[in-house]
Amino acid sequence: MNVDYTCLAQTIGALCDGETDTIALMATVACEVHHSDQRFDWTGFYRVVAPDLLKIGPYQGAHGCISIPFSRGVCGAAARTGQVQLIADVETFENHIACASSTRSELVLPVWNGAGDLLGVFDIDSNRPDAFTRKDADRLSDILASVFCHATACESP
Repeated sequence: MNVDYTCLAQTIGALCDGETDTIALMATVACEVHHSDQRFDWTGFYRVVAPDLLKIGPYQGAHGCISIPFSRGVCGAAARTGQVQLIADVETFENHIACASSTRSELVLPVWNGAGDLLGVFDIDSNRPDAFTRKDADRLSDILASVFCHATACESP
């Protein structure tokens, strides 16, 4: 099954329109993305809660890790570098954190607010090796930017 990213972006845009609460936005995005493709076994957010520390946020799927330091795992690498992590085989990734032993590949995208601050990372795991493509990364990055950059730019202090 391939994701219809145009439809997914429109659905998420309509559901999130006017919403500024970051947790509500994360919950909605995680749910919609998770159910958009059978490759996605775990879909969710890890939020920046302290310098160099991520904590689990809204997600779909089995339990995730509670805390992830920026120094460990694929999520930590995305947070530390601010770059998308597209990992075809998690066994080859140094310091991979196995929250679920079934995970074979992973896509992690940094999530920024309208002020350019790192809110966290969006993590998608698959029990299939090499499950994700550059198209997945690019289209999901666009969706995240449209939701979090626009919504949080509209918040009043």
